[in-house]
Amino acid sequence: MAWPTHRQLRTFLATVETGGISTAARALNLTQPAASQQLRELERCLGVRLLERAGGRTAPTAAGQAVLGPAARAQAAVEDVMAAAAAHRSGEVGRVRLGTGATACIYLLPPVLAAVRQRMPGLEVQIATGNSAEICHQVETGALDAGLVTLPATPGRALSVTALREDALVALIPLALAQAADAVTPASLAALPLILYEPGGSTRAIIDAWFRAAGVAVHPTMQLDSIETIKVLVGQGLGASVMPALALGVPVAGAVMRTLQPPLARRLGVVLRREKVLDRGLRVVLEALGV
Repeated sequence: MAWPTHRQLRTFLATVETGGISTAARALNLTQPAASQQLRELERCLGVRLLERAGGRTAPTAAGQAVLGPAARAQAAVEDVMAAAAAHRSGEVGRVRLGTGATACIYLLPPVLAAVRQRMPGLEVQIATGNSAEICHQVETGALDAGLVTLPATPGRALSVTALREDALVALIPLALAQAADAVTPASLAALPLILYEPGGSTRAIIDAWFRAAGVAVHPTMQLDSIETIKVLVGQGLGASVMPALALGVPVAGAVMRTLQPPLARRLGVVLRREKVLDRGLRVVLEALGV
């Protein structure tokens, strides 16, 4: 079964509005035979007569009157489609789905998102949080447009990785357990009750490797996935932790920050699908991140 085309419906609406095929053709920049052909094809498609001559004008039949409303709505829908596409084509609006870890989401992204909003107010940025492996997988499958992850990531061949910045890891220790030394070693830190990230994430893997390289076994008393909860527990004297310095821009009441010896850091980077189309919205987000 053939379906009416937008051109046919547009010609029908213009004919009813102007009262004549010739005037409708001129309004649509068509020849009169071309407009007549569009109308014949529309009537053949629908199987009913839509137009008739009445009082020197071309007017809709009863069937044409019934079709008039749906045809007008179809025309409006097409105009909406064109307007929506034009807005995206001009770069006025768009959508970017960005995945990241909770720490970067809280402490790194707010100024980035503010810069993005200033440059492109119509851009919708959707944020998803998770560990680096989950985010890499979602970027690879197309569920996310880009990921801000802890390196080293282990992406497949479909992903590209761009290193972004280095983020020092430091110790956060309750005042009651803190010593005078400015730096703490794996052995001295392991002697304290420890509250660490839950296993499975990239940052926890980096911390475990730091202890392991010193030949120190760690047995955390608590393991959580919330950096803010860990900070509160450390401030209440329940244990020490290792966390990104990025999360400690504001001092934690009841706790002190100490550097690690040997120093420890994590690297943050951006992952993208290699064939990803970089539309204006995604370019604005990447530039705000520093890529």
